[in-house]
Amino acid sequence: MTEKQKFIHSLIFPVFFVLVLWIVKFGEWASGTSLAFLGIYPLKLQGLIGILTSPLIHGDIKHLTNNSIPLLLMSVATFYFYRPLGYKVFFLTWLMTGLWVWCGAREAYHIGASGIVYGLAFFLAISGAIRHTQELAAISLIVIFLYGSMIWGIFPFIPDISWESHLSGGIAGLILAILYRNEGPQPKKYDLEEPPEADENEFNI
Repeated sequence: MTEKQKFIHSLIFPVFFVLVLWIVKFGEWASGTSLAFLGIYPLKLQGLIGILTSPLIHGDIKHLTNNSIPLLLMSVATFYFYRPLGYKVFFLTWLMTGLWVWCGAREAYHIGASGIVYGLAFFLAISGAIRHTQELAAISLIVIFLYGSMIWGIFPFIPDISWESHLSGGIAGLILAILYRNEGPQPKKYDLEEPPEADENEFNI
């Protein structure tokens, strides 16, 4: 697979997923309804469905826009540099984040894909740092430089923000980076040849 093909492949799922998010929001707007009830409601049976559906639901256009750009960038980077591991990371982050939010978050409907965004950001930053390859280390630094301020989102500073989703996503990304550290791209290995031994008969002493 050429680099161009690899890049195109890495675009397909992220673009499709973000497009689905916008279609869902447009459907809500066109019908005048809200799908917030499909979010995660912790420790309630009716809230279990949110583990699967909550990333698809956003409160308003600003909420969706704020998630769409980093989600697209993080997803493309994950699928490009960690193919085919990227699919495992994406969906496990989705499920792990949702389950933990359901088990321990505040009593409210938790919606949005920000948990996945945090999971992918933490995965890229940590995985790139521990794999000892220049390319992945550079991606790690870029993620930290562009989105390092996201770290404040894991603390309960703003009541209306689901910091529990952010924290759960970040922990999921950390765990997956360590769990899959031996899968995907690895440092290049070089075979070092021993210098040939000199033949004493080749020298006149």
